[in-house]
Amino acid sequence: MKPSSDRAAWLKGGAARCHNPPDPPPGLPWRLVLLGAPGVGKGSQAELLCERLGVCHLSTGDIFRACRSAPDKQRSPAIRAAMEAMHRGALVSDTTVVDIVAERHKCLHCAGGFVLDGFPRTVAQAEALEKMLDKEGVGLDAVFDYQLPLEVIVARLGGRRVCPACKEIYHVTGRPPRVDGICDKCGGKLQLRDDDRPEAIQTRMRVYEETMAPLVDYYAARGLLVIVPAEGTPGQVYNRAWACAGAIRPGLDADGGG
Repeated sequence: MKPSSDRAAWLKGGAARCHNPPDPPPGLPWRLVLLGAPGVGKGSQAELLCERLGVCHLSTGDIFRACRSAPDKQRSPAIRAAMEAMHRGALVSDTTVVDIVAERHKCLHCAGGFVLDGFPRTVAQAEALEKMLDKEGVGLDAVFDYQLPLEVIVARLGGRRVCPACKEIYHVTGRPPRVDGICDKCGGKLQLRDDDRPEAIQTRMRVYEETMAPLVDYYAARGLLVIVPAEGTPGQVYNRAWACAGAIRPGLDADGGG
């Protein structure tokens, strides 16, 4: 496992600086974007990439979670706009998301490389990212698009159970509670979320595919797209991703070096 940064500069923005940033990995650092529908295991892949490559996990979702507990005076105008939109249940605009990432542009030049997760989500965001990277004098190495058959995604998400009291998450086969239907942590009765019901999952997948198709085409046209079948264990999917990426960086080893 390679050292990781505390990501203070990414999570807090402004003048915040990371402590103990990763040493530059052997060879060239990787700069990656991760795409994938809910249920494909993208979060597990991001963790493995960070552990094995020493890259920073630049997740926009982590920014929003960190800012929820920050005093209002520490929030930038872009963060305030995003918080207000989410509070209304509205989508955060492309302009606002781009402004939030632009406030953290130095993270795109991290010596250890990065994995972008949750950004970009639209072609407009991808074009803005390309301009930011050009300004920093760096570029993307690959865009990993993790894919699973719909029936597998339905089984994964449909098996989730959530404790309404403490918010602990279980899975009927992957992470079952000690007592069926009862939370190990607080004893609450586990529930199936409405958006994890099969019909809701299929609707979410249709929306995801319609929204992401232009972005996938955008990166395919630039020769950056790496389609990764996401069946199997996290380790198997990780190794498969690097096997698929071998055409992008010849001489790639199983840990992404070379």
